[in-house]
Amino acid sequence: MIELRAFAFIDQLQKQLVGYIGSTARGYYPVAGQSALFLEIAPGIQVNALTDVVLKKAKVRVGAMVVERTYGMLEVHGNSPADVNEAGAVVLEYLGMKETDRLKPKILAAETIERVVPHMSQIVNRFRDASMLLGDEALYILEVVPAGYAGFAANEAEKAATVKLVHASVFGASGRVYLAGNLSDIQAAKAAVESALAALAGRAH
Repeated sequence: MIELRAFAFIDQLQKQLVGYIGSTARGYYPVAGQSALFLEIAPGIQVNALTDVVLKKAKVRVGAMVVERTYGMLEVHGNSPADVNEAGAVVLEYLGMKETDRLKPKILAAETIERVVPHMSQIVNRFRDASMLLGDEALYILEVVPAGYAGFAANEAEKAATVKLVHASVFGASGRVYLAGNLSDIQAAKAAVESALAALAGRAH
């Protein structure tokens, strides 16, 4: 029995998120303005069969496919929302499910740190995959489950405010997003992210 954990449609990918995907993934890299779908299922090994059926029936490309011991994550993207929606429909038909059969996002932690001291910014930058956190900037940290929703959250933040994407992890036991910028922009991004996640309907944890 396959469990649909995350199912998140993105209408328009933002520049920093596609840059991040391009720097960390090993698939076909998306470009800004394309649409995308982030999926997470369990057991993880089943993401191989899911990827196969999606690529055979929809006009999308794979940006990332991760198979872990427990969970499998898949990101696909295409030139139009219609193409990506078709991919989502293929997934749901294959699983015999509806979109609302996914797990609803659950925020495990969400914290804003004002005026980060330089030594902390150096520590954070050691594991960054994207922009650097600078001393005296504000830092927003989000941890969410399922992890597949972290990409959706990062994209919503970039839509809403002028912030820097420092790090995002979109697979594993939980997803994490680190954003940097001035305090007012970070607060706007935080509000947008948490509102967008709360609006996604699904099964309770």
